Amino acid sequence: THPTVFSTYPRKKTRQIHVGKVAVGGDAPISVQSMTITKTADVEGTLQQIYALAAAGCDIVRCTCNEIEAAEGLAQIVPRSPIPIIADIHHQYKMALAALEAGVHGLRLNPGNIRKPEHIKTVAKEARDRKVPIRIGVNGGSLDPSLYEKHGGLTADAMVESAQMEMRYFEEVDFDLIKISVKASNVPLMVEAYRKLSAVTDHPLHLGVTEAGPLPGGLLKATAGIATLLMEGIGDTIRYSLTADPVEEARAGRQLLESLGLRERKNVDLIACPSCGRAEIDVIEVAKRAQDAFADKQLPLQIAVMGCVVNGPGEAREADLGIAAGNKGGHLFVKGRNVAVVPESEMVEALVRTIPIGRLATTDEVANMIVYACSAQASATSGAALRVDGGVVRFVA
Repeated sequence: THPTVFSTYPRKKTRQIHVGKVAVGGDAPISVQSMTITKTADVEGTLQQIYALAAAGCDIVRCTCNEIEAAEGLAQIVPRSPIPIIADIHHQYKMALAALEAGVHGLRLNPGNIRKPEHIKTVAKEARDRKVPIRIGVNGGSLDPSLYEKHGGLTADAMVESAQMEMRYFEEVDFDLIKISVKASNVPLMVEAYRKLSAVTDHPLHLGVTEAGPLPGGLLKATAGIATLLMEGIGDTIRYSLTADPVEEARAGRQLLESLGLRERKNVDLIACPSCGRAEIDVIEVAKRAQDAFADKQLPLQIAVMGCVVNGPGEAREADLGIAAGNKGGHLFVKGRNVAVVPESEMVEALVRTIPIGRLATTDEVANMIVYACSAQASATSGAALRVDGGVVRFVA
């Protein structure tokens, strides 16, 4: 079952395609994509980056295929990759054919720089025969010059028309394994283009703000565009285009989907107050230490670090684990129960002491972590002891 989504609109029903084993569209979970920044001919370096992306929550990865050496690299990368591979194609339609021969799970074609109908249809026929999907990747910076002239510059209508022109070529050869993007670096333009596109097609949509830039501004721009559309029910797969390590893109995408309730939580949701003059501890320092401690741990938990008695007990009580600060110390809450009091210097350690690293923790492991961190003081502070029974933490008076 998929998590409940509290959005402004219900998710639009689109056709479903498969990129390798990953379903896109229909009722499939919204997927996270990124792109490698290595030379694709560097097989080992590219695979190392792909594995890092997969560990960060990436579902599908794109690699450039701009030369024959890249296509040769893809032939070695595809069978060793933990996630499906899409070849990114610009200018040279023959590189798309070489990538298909290499066994990629999908193609991205830019209709702005592969414009000859016979070339487009040749690629589509080969993809059709191999049952490989193609993304029509419209980009505001590289439209067909005739569209800029027709629409008086870069507009949402120009981008949508670019996608529709490409779809007509595909239809002529009975190819319909399509997903579409209409990316722009201007957020309002990007949002308008996707809204217009969603109104005229039921093909799955790939969301992104192109060339969003470095952190933190790029993260804000991309989130503004992607989240707006997701909350309107538009979008089936997403990519953050950041001037940063691509692992940051995957993390951002995963965190956004978890925050919106669009993907099952696999990572820690850290709630922390912004601090103020009421804080009894150094909230910023404690929250930073908690963030660093949980960064590489895959735990579907909500953890609260609160600095004073105003909202602290309530937030900590509602979280799976929480600290509500008092005088240079904090009350440790586990599933709504105040089980211990710990000094400020030991707050983070009490929460994370035995959490496993690098994979999703089992329920028993989470429970045992809680027991290990809390039970020594539980009886003294609350008259209760913690025990694990079938993966469930039980409080025993």
